[in-house]
This record gives sequence, structure tokens and C-alpha cells, in this order.
Amino acid sequence: MTTETPARSAAPPASTPVSAAFGVLAAVLALGVAELTAALAGRPEAGPLLAVGSVFIDLSPAWLKDFAIRTFGAADKPVLLLTLAAVIAIASAAIGTAAPRRPRLAIAALLGLAALAGAAALSRPGAGPVDVLPAVVGAAGGTFALPYSRRGPRPRAGGRVTPGDLMRRYGHPVQPPAPVPGADRRALLTHGAALLGAAVLSGGAGRAITSARQASADGRALTLPPPADPARPLPAGVGAHVPGLGPFTTPNDAFYRVDTALIVPRVPHQEWTLRVHGLVDRPIELTFADLLDRPLAERDITLTCVSNEVGGPYAGHARWLGIDLAALLREAGIQAGADQILSRSADGWSASTALESVLDGRDALLAIGMNGRPLPPAHGFPARMIVPGLYGYVSATKWVTDLKLTRFAAERAYWTRRGWAEQAPIKTASRIEVPKPFAEIPAGAVTVAGTAWAQRRGIAAVEVRVDGGPWRQADLAASAGPDTWRQWRTTWQAAPGQHRIEVRATDATGHTQPAERVPPIPDGATGWHTVLVTVT
Repeated sequence: MTTETPARSAAPPASTPVSAAFGVLAAVLALGVAELTAALAGRPEAGPLLAVGSVFIDLSPAWLKDFAIRTFGAADKPVLLLTLAAVIAIASAAIGTAAPRRPRLAIAALLGLAALAGAAALSRPGAGPVDVLPAVVGAAGGTFALPYSRRGPRPRAGGRVTPGDLMRRYGHPVQPPAPVPGADRRALLTHGAALLGAAVLSGGAGRAITSARQASADGRALTLPPPADPARPLPAGVGAHVPGLGPFTTPNDAFYRVDTALIVPRVPHQEWTLRVHGLVDRPIELTFADLLDRPLAERDITLTCVSNEVGGPYAGHARWLGIDLAALLREAGIQAGADQILSRSADGWSASTALESVLDGRDALLAIGMNGRPLPPAHGFPARMIVPGLYGYVSATKWVTDLKLTRFAAERAYWTRRGWAEQAPIKTASRIEVPKPFAEIPAGAVTVAGTAWAQRRGIAAVEVRVDGGPWRQADLAASAGPDTWRQWRTTWQAAPGQHRIEVRATDATGHTQPAERVPPIPDGATGWHTVLVTVT
């Protein structure tokens, strides 16, 4: 009997779990190199995750967006990205599993996902041919990695070769060599680690490049000129000064953020321009330097999001710095028939503002500063609209680059196309901030405090009641003006047990909040805020 050492055999097919894992690694590598390509091209929003996520946001019905904001709050965008990542992981695992038996179908599926990402990138406002490049390069990276899901590592001498295999190959019995334990596993781990390392390095490099560019565009180094028309000092006693109650002026980093941007648009102020056009006699184009050369006004204005549920957190107060928006529009020469300002942001989002709401004498601003500093990127740098008394979706366009005077009958904005109201004045509202819902508090004198707002009208009274009893007037803090919120407090002699605390506000026109709860869609929530507590 002759014994021979067999030549290396072809690589055996990988197991299903291994194929699935390498399918996921192929997708991770594709996303990493796509992220790097998008960063090098200066178009981070063209990355597959962001492009597809942005399209998903645009196509989502209003009820789903409202659910996401209500359920996840400021974390709605990270949740969306994590969900997309999970879907990609499942799809890529399925592709990897199919690759050993149907490699052409697996590659076609991978290319189909890349085509979907490329189409999503091209659909975004201002997109060009370069925006499809991240999807193309990512597809190439994934296609390079996918073959590893179709086979295991090539066995070395002594790999898994049966006597039957050798008999068929050599025509006579051949004794297989002794196996080398762990060789296949080591090779798999090596290949997997190499793919993962390449994905992490490329994706990390892309994020580093993008972050460096964004840091140079955030305006932190700017020094804004002093206002020609400064705001009046806040009156003494404007804050209720109750532990657990927020300050009257909301710090920039604590100010709420609700928008449709998956990543904050970063527009270098040196490159920013604002175009005023449409039904005007003299179209205007301004640079950021032009804004700084104009007289700046400073105003205290409270903003509120239409997505805010009764008692919700989406309201905040700041001191804004900017130019007079009404004066800018009049300078352009408003033509007869115009009734809408259609504003657009750098990422293509649009808002429709009633022209009369800007021209009626309220302090509407094209703002560049917030609480004594340049606008933070998350809140609209280089410039945003501020129109007191209107919910943000019809008044507070961030990263604004275009103001078009037009007619409501001719054009509709992002949210009005989705069923939200064209006219959206802020409704009278109040919330309890102290004590917190479901708090356990000791019996005796308990401070109940919160905030109320009715922009353009002002708050005249706040009332509190416990367990459906009589309404009692709360003490109001000093008012900083009708465009700002107002803090309030009262003392309650609490007895042991479970209790329900309710609040309602009355504005300066005599209108009191209705009891019935109404959801935010289509023009803002109403109802009494209620807090349940346990007194021990």
C-alpha cells in the first residue's frame, strides 16, 4: 500500500453561521468605506445610512413622526439610525448565508442595496453626481469582502480530507495526514478581524474628517457685534427660584431640538448666503458679513414646538440677536398678492409663514445669535428665523438659505403637505415641573411650580387644583413681556395618600385652557396638565 501526502484541496464551503457573520462584516466594510468616501467628497449626508434615513423621514406619515417624537424625544434620530443598522445587519446576514449556494444572487442583492442607497443620496436637495460615489465605493468594498462568506479557509496539509476523497483523487488508498487542530478557526478569525479592522479604520477616518470640517464651520470663534437695539434687562423676580424648576432663560445646550435633519447641517459662515426673491420688486442676496454690517436687534422670545404634548418639554426661552425680518422683506419690495414666506434650510426643509405675521409689528428676526453667543449649529448657525407667537414648523426655519415670497395657494411647505395646519398660532399652555410625575413627597407644605406661556398674548393667571377640588390662584413670577413664558408657584398642604394635581392657565385675552386633551396634530395640543404623586 502506498501512502502519499495529498496536495492542498479547494476551500470547503463555510457553515451557515460563518457565512452570515461574514455577510454582516461585508456590509460593515461597505458602510465604512462609503463613510470615508462621503467625507473625502465633502458630502457626509450622502453616506448610505444618512441618505436612506433622510428619505425614510421624508416619506414617513405624520402620525409616525409624531409617535417617534412623543416616544423617543430627542433620541428619535439615533433610534432611527440604529433601526436602519439592524435592518442592514439582517439583510446582509441573509445575503452572506445565500452566498455559498447562490453567489450571483448574493452579489446582485448587495448591489441592489447599494443602488437603493445611491438613489436615496441623489434624491436629496442639492445632490449631484458625486453623491452617488459613496454607494458605488461601498458596493465595491462589500463585493470584495463577500466571497469570504462563501467558503471557509483553504485547508493546510492535514486539513479535513476524508479517505474517500483521497481514494477518488489518487485512484488507490491514501492515508490522510493528521489534522492540525484550530487551523480553520484561526484563519476565519484572521479574515474576520482584517475585515472588521478595515471597516473601523475607514469609518473612523471618515468621521474624523467630517468632524474636523464641522468644527471649522460652527462659528464658535466668531465675536458678534453688540446690538444697535438691545433687549431690555429682565425684570427682577422673573424666575420663581424653586428647586427642580428650570431657569427662566434656557441654556443653549439644554434648549430643545426638534427637526428632520439626521445630522446637523454645517454651513461655513464664509460660504453662507441668503436669497430673498419671489413676489418682490428687488431680489436680495446677503452674505453673513452683510448681516453683521446691518443694525442688530436683541429680543427675549420663547419658542414652542407644535409636537409638544400637554406638559411636554419642547418649549424654551432665549435672548436672540438678529436683523429685523420685516424690514428686510420691505427692502425687497413686497408685491401685491403675496401672503406667504416660503423659507428653506440648507438641507432642503421648508416652512410656510403667513406674511402678515411678520409684518404686523411683532419682533420677527433673522437671528444669528442666541444668549450672547453665535447660534449653536444644532439651533441654526449661521442664521435662522424667529417669529414670536407661531409654532416652530411655520416660523423657525434653521440653517435658512432662501426666503421666497409667494402665495399659500401656489406652494406648500414640508409639514403643510403632510396635513398640518397652515396657520399655527401658539396655544395657551401650562405645565407642572415640581413635583415630578409619580414623585414620593413628605406630608405637609409642598411647593407646586411650573411654567405657562401664551406668546403674543401673555399669561394673566395660573390656577392649580388637587383631586378635583376648587381651583386656587398660583403666584406668578414677574413678566418679561408677552412673547415670553412665565413661571409660577403655589403651596399645597399635602396629606398622606395618592393625589392628582392639575394646572390651567388664562392668557391676557381672558382665554382659559380647555380641559379636553387634544393631540398635537394638526395645530398644537391643548388640555390640562396632570401630575400624580404619592404623599408619605
